[in-house]
Order: sequence, then C-alpha cells, then structure tokens
Amino acid sequence: MELRQLRYFVRIVELGSMSRAALDLDMVQSALSQQVSRLESELSTRLLQRTPRGVVPTEAGVAFFREAQLTLRHAEQAVRSAQQARLSGSVSVGLAPTTSAMLGLPMMQAMRARYPDVRLHMVEGMSGHLTDMLNARALDMAVLFDARLHGGQARAGGRRWQVHPLIEEELFLIRARGHHPEPLPPQMALADLAGESLILPTGLHGLRSTLDTAFSQARFTPHLVLEVDSLSMVMAAVDAGLGSTVQPWASMGRYADAAQRFEWSRITDKDALRTNLLCSLSEDELSPAALAARVVLIDCVRQLLRGGAWAGTALIHHED
Repeated sequence: MELRQLRYFVRIVELGSMSRAALDLDMVQSALSQQVSRLESELSTRLLQRTPRGVVPTEAGVAFFREAQLTLRHAEQAVRSAQQARLSGSVSVGLAPTTSAMLGLPMMQAMRARYPDVRLHMVEGMSGHLTDMLNARALDMAVLFDARLHGGQARAGGRRWQVHPLIEEELFLIRARGHHPEPLPPQMALADLAGESLILPTGLHGLRSTLDTAFSQARFTPHLVLEVDSLSMVMAAVDAGLGSTVQPWASMGRYADAAQRFEWSRITDKDALRTNLLCSLSEDELSPAALAARVVLIDCVRQLLRGGAWAGTALIHHED
C-alpha cells in the first residue's frame, strides 16, 4: 500500500466522482480506476460502489476513508517537521594548510548556509598532528594524506576509522621567480631535480611520506637544505629564494599573485601523487551534526573540482 493510493481514494470519496477525481489529480481515469482496484485487491474488500449519481464508499470504504485521512495528515505533519527541523550541535574538522587554503572557506560558508545552528570547529594543522587529534577523539574528522590509510578503514586506538578517498593531487616543483637563469619546463621527472635545493616537511607528515616513496621508486636522493613543518614558513622560504619545494598546487592557494611570485613544473613520476582521504570516527560515534558536515565537505570538494578552482586535482571515483 502506498500513500499515493490513499490520496487517490480520499479524493475520489471527497468529490464523489471517479472522473472529477481523475481531472483534479491530473490522471487518466482508467489509471485511477486501476489504482483503486489494486488497493481493493490488497485489502480483499470492496471500498467503492457505483451509483447513478457517482461513486460512494461502502461500509468498509467509510471506515478506511477515516483512517486514510488520518494517515495522510500524519504524513504531511512528518514532512513539515522534517523541513522545519534545525540541526544543532557541534562538529570538529581538521584540515592541512594546503587543503584549508582551498576548502576551508567554502566549507564554512556551506555549513553556515545549510546548518546555521551547528557550531563548526575548524582546526588547521600538519597531517601528522591531525592524525594524533583524531586518534585522541579531539576531531570528528580530518583530511589526511598518509598513503598507508588508502584502500579501506584504518584502525586507530583500538577502534576503526571511516576512510573515504576524496581526491588525488599532482605534485609540482615550486620555486621563486627571478632566482634562476633558466625557467622551469612545464613538467619534469624527480630525477631532474638533482640540482635543486629542497625545502620539505619532516617524515612525520603525509606529504613527506608520499615524497619519500616517490624518491625511492625513482632511485633519487633529494638535496635537502631545510625541513620545515609549516606550510606558511615553507612558502616564505621559497619566496625568499632559500630553496625550492615539492608541493601540490594548492600550496599557492593563499597567494593572489602566485603567478608573479612563483614558477612551477608538474612532476610526472607516477608515484608523485598525493591522495586526500577523509578520515572520520566510526559511524556510531558521529553525531547527526558530524554526519551532515561530512556530506557537506564532500559536496564542497566536488563543487571546487567541477568549477576548476582546485588545479592539478582529480576526483577519486568509487562506489558509494
């Protein structure tokens, strides 16, 4: 039995005519009659009878009519309650600086628009720090880069995370303009970086883990001049000409004049890709506000990619 069948039956009884009800419901009369026949067959009783003046309910039809009206009122009230409900609560989300540069503001704007009563706590930090916070239940979710998490759920602190692959980011050699005699080519291999003085984060963080794997596969030993666990300091050092870095394009996201400050070249090695993973506490640990925020975050990522705002990035397609 379906709600639409109840609506059809109630309207027929209210109008006292199959033809008028069909016109009111914008249906073909034969289709409406067929729905009533299905309903009567399911109930194993006659609900309507024809008279010279139209159709009237049988005794069973009268009893069913009253209950059908009540059911429809309850259904309408349920719809109104759902539409008028305002989700509340709090949710904490961790983003690495590169991700935050692209996703942070759109995420905050979307949450404010969709769920104004939810208090959003945003944390920016290196991926290793965010991992520790997620393990400590200080975050509901975080976008992490550790390749060891890719491919499924990760166990953390005796419990399980939900791991949702989001995007893959290409990596680029980035350096300051005006400090080198030759411009960078559009793309290059890691083996071509032999002459570059590199500024990278330490091995505790997801990007460095990805890079170390790629360096190993390329049998290349980088020339490190600085290890800095702060994106803003890395980019400031690069901007000052202290060295080059290997980062996703989003690392330049906070520079409106990035094209004037920096030059970059895409790294072509197949392992030089950073996977962004949305890691959250397990489903039974997430509040309704956190579950809603997780959907909003994924929507924001997709919209940024569709609009071309997040360069060097591809959505990871998977079944969900």
